[in-house]
Amino acid sequence: MAVDTSFYKSFMSEEIRDEGRAEGRAEGRDKGLAEGLARGLLLIFEVRGIAVTDKIREKITNCGDPQLLNQWLQRATTASSAEEVFAEE
Repeated sequence: MAVDTSFYKSFMSEEIRDEGRAEGRAEGRDKGLAEGLARGLLLIFEVRGIAVTDKIREKITNCGDPQLLNQWLQRATTASSAEEVFAEE
């Protein structure tokens, strides 16, 4: 008994695969951007001599929202403490 594999070669199947690839690339870009912003934020704290608790470090490294990380990064450039960066939340 032969299995019908025509669906896997169809236009619809190609479209579904292309959509999945695009979603995967977008997720990868967002993840990479978030990781880069998190590293940048921690670097700013380090260069400015601002102490970062393990709890704050974990909050930063576990955040996957590039927009939120960018807000924190902007605040970190003028904040006098790491806690000040997160005070508005």
